[in-house]
Amino acid sequence: MSVLLLEDRGAVRILTLNRPEKRNALNSELTRQLLEALCAADKDEAVGSVVLAGAGQGFCAGADLSEFKDLTPENRDLVEARAELTMQLHLAFSKMAKPVVTAIQGAAMGGGAGLAIAGDIAVMTEDAKIGYPETRHGIVAAIVMSNLSRQVGRKAAFELVALGEPIGAQKALALGMVNRVVPATDLMREAMALAEKLAAVKRSAMATTKQLFHQVADLPLEQALERGREVNRRMRSFGKP
Repeated sequence: MSVLLLEDRGAVRILTLNRPEKRNALNSELTRQLLEALCAADKDEAVGSVVLAGAGQGFCAGADLSEFKDLTPENRDLVEARAELTMQLHLAFSKMAKPVVTAIQGAAMGGGAGLAIAGDIAVMTEDAKIGYPETRHGIVAAIVMSNLSRQVGRKAAFELVALGEPIGAQKALALGMVNRVVPATDLMREAMALAEKLAAVKRSAMATTKQLFHQVADLPLEQALERGREVNRRMRSFGKP
């Protein structure tokens, strides 16, 4: 059985992490397949948006610790390859022209928390938990820290990565990590409804909105405004075929 499931519902592509027996932990195979699937969805003209979900009781438990035994100083090439693969996965969401909705249930921890908030819109069940427990294992939430610090306040972000204590859905909502909190029975229905609305937006407008959104977030104010001015000048072309 594939570690990643793919289903198209109209213009929405659903990608489902499918290692429920491992709480959808990210081993190299799943990480690679997810990265490839996100890139493929972005290139597919029939796809307007993506929903990322997890099979079973949890969204994603983070990195598969069973692979860590091989990630040692003696295997530097393996260490560097895995770090690069993980970085490219978390970077892919902001590079995509298509919007991504994450559907979070159960636990989203470490790298799984990073995936949960990497999407453009996040829906979380009332009983779900999200956290960055790396320091409790003597390691660092290194790659996922960058996106977290861009989405929540510095004090809140530091507390999450330093103490490693998971938080509930309402706290995640208050911090701006997720957009909606829903009963577990409504998770996919709400995620799909949002994804369908996003897919219905004119593709050129959505692609440019995403691109500009991520660019201005990382630019000084004057440069961000200049970038916005450039896009504003091009807006008249959106109505042309």
